[in-house]
Amino acid sequence: MTGTGGELGARAARSRALAVLRVRSRALAVALLPAAAEVILLTGAATGQFTGRGWDTARWVVGVLAVLVLLAAAGIALVVARARPAASPTVPVSERSAPDLYRMVRDLADRLDVPAPSAIALTPDCDSWLEDRTHPAHAPPVTRAHDEPVVPGARPERRLAVPAPVLVIGSPFLWWMRVAELRAVLAPVVAGTGPSAQPDIAAARRFVRGLDAAVAVADAPGRGPLARGVYAALGRVARLLLRGCREHAALMERGVATAAAERAHAVDYGPRIAAQEQVGLAYAGWDRLLTKVALPAWRMGRWPSRLDVGVAAALTELSRRDRLADGFAARLGERPACDLLEEPGAVDEAVSLLTARLFHGGPAESGPSWAPVDWQAYPEEVVDRTWRAEAARLHRVLDSLGVSPSLDPATPDPGGPTLARVLDHLAEPAADTTPTVPAPTAPLDNEDNGNNGSDEDNANTPDRADADPDPATERSALLAAGLSAALAREEREESAVPRGARAQGPDSALWEDGDLPLFPLQPPRTGRELLAAHITAMICCAAVDTAGAAPGLDWLDGPTLLLDGERAADLTPKVLSLIEEGDPAPLRAWLAESGIRPEKPVRLV
Repeated sequence: MTGTGGELGARAARSRALAVLRVRSRALAVALLPAAAEVILLTGAATGQFTGRGWDTARWVVGVLAVLVLLAAAGIALVVARARPAASPTVPVSERSAPDLYRMVRDLADRLDVPAPSAIALTPDCDSWLEDRTHPAHAPPVTRAHDEPVVPGARPERRLAVPAPVLVIGSPFLWWMRVAELRAVLAPVVAGTGPSAQPDIAAARRFVRGLDAAVAVADAPGRGPLARGVYAALGRVARLLLRGCREHAALMERGVATAAAERAHAVDYGPRIAAQEQVGLAYAGWDRLLTKVALPAWRMGRWPSRLDVGVAAALTELSRRDRLADGFAARLGERPACDLLEEPGAVDEAVSLLTARLFHGGPAESGPSWAPVDWQAYPEEVVDRTWRAEAARLHRVLDSLGVSPSLDPATPDPGGPTLARVLDHLAEPAADTTPTVPAPTAPLDNEDNGNNGSDEDNANTPDRADADPDPATERSALLAAGLSAALAREEREESAVPRGARAQGPDSALWEDGDLPLFPLQPPRTGRELLAAHITAMICCAAVDTAGAAPGLDWLDGPTLLLDGERAADLTPKVLSLIEEGDPAPLRAWLAESGIRPEKPVRLV
């Protein structure tokens, strides 16, 4: 270990690992204590020292207690040893599909004088780490290593492989960073394989991970009363042991991180400083891409199949907008890290599907209602379809509220859904001419399914709508409540349809479909947000059908409306003015200026 800080970190990590193992030893000692007492009592009886009725009773009581404690300890130890520790959902990358990437990581490990990671996997996140998958459930028995000679006629010896940790790399790094930057960022991570090979640290980690897995087993639902009681006792013991070693485990990992950082200090330290800036930029661009671009597609049953390519485009745009592009062209001229993959397109597609599952809960495989979409088809397949679906929902709710196609009796029925119908309904009339809004003709569910609106947003009466903290007119609040309930009903119907087969692969059993999405991207949308989105969609449909506009894609802001090839701006304040104040004048002026005719019917899905 080089450097004083690294030596101190290694010593501290090993010291804390021994403290964790002492917790395990104390637990074993407590389990053996009744058996030890029974041995003493039996020895006393054999030597004639502990005789009499009282000692006989004590031997029976302690013996039964010792048997029960030993059986319980054996059961707990068996569950801790066999429980499958949690593992992150990842996309495995074989050496055949990325020989250059494996070669770079092994060369980095050689320079750091640490064991090379046993495998490489990608995660849809802007982070990298080492993940221990040495549990038998993660590392099945293998015959022999690749470098072992094969003796003719000899029987293959079965042994349990105990590999080094798996190196998990954030997929956005591969498409955004250059090779030198990725190497510099991975240096401290790869250096962590050194402490992982230390026997005491490895044993302490296995013990902690086993306890954590045992707690998960104890909390699993669907058991009978007797089994629930047994597993509840197991959970209490596992949590007690976890509390006893929690602080030691945290300090052990801190020492491991210190030792790894000190070991990697001399390897690509200069490039690492510049590469860390790209890490922060990658995180910002990835978050914007998922929430603004990917999420609308997922809601439409489409999943972008080249998310990592998209993040590179989004980060390029973000750098230019934020004026961070000094020397940008020179940096882009270097070799991108995704060139280390033999088939980056296939890997990107696998990561994109996993991203959709983790952040949206989509099916594991493509199907008629869950199809991939490339970036060229995104405006037509996602943006335009989203607008027309939301516009259709808006008019269905207006129908349920009994709103006529035209509030002016002198105006003939245009024969289709129009933007004017929405504007006329939401325009705040004079107090003495306010028409009575009919009650909904169809029941609007109040149940919140977790993806849209609070209970107030899902209300179907004006009294409940008045409880909405967002400023809105009475008609806007009622329409927002109807949209929330309609969307909740549609999503419940969709969730009742089977999601499709699970993914097949090494990590497919590490997480269950019922737990998805693991990381929901956005909190529930309020009723006002839903109403604003639906009105904006109706405006965009009218612009496309009556003014020659086109749907477009902005890498940072998502779906956008293109008027004469330019992005339409300043639309949101005008929509909010209609919702919050019932004033359609600013929006009507903008429509007239843009050549959009609100009285013309639009095409819906």
